Amino acid sequence: MKIEVLGSGCKTCKKLFEITQKAVSELGLNTEVEYITDVQKIVAMGLMQSPVLAINDKPVMVGFSPDIEKIKKIIKENT
Repeated sequence: MKIEVLGSGCKTCKKLFEITQKAVSELGLNTEVEYITDVQKIVAMGLMQSPVLAINDKPVMVGFSPDIEKIKKIIKENT
């Protein structure tokens, strides 16, 4: 499984990355969360908003959600 957080490097994007790492840890998944700051990759996905949570190269959440339970649910639904 490939989990990525894509963003510009702003505080909000970094926070989503941290929450996603914690969610992966709490779910007991043996996968690393990658943090990508290449805005061109976001545009290539057809998106104009960040941050993006992508699983297996598919955007599953756009914008910020500080709710770790919601992020865990999204990860479970997309694995």
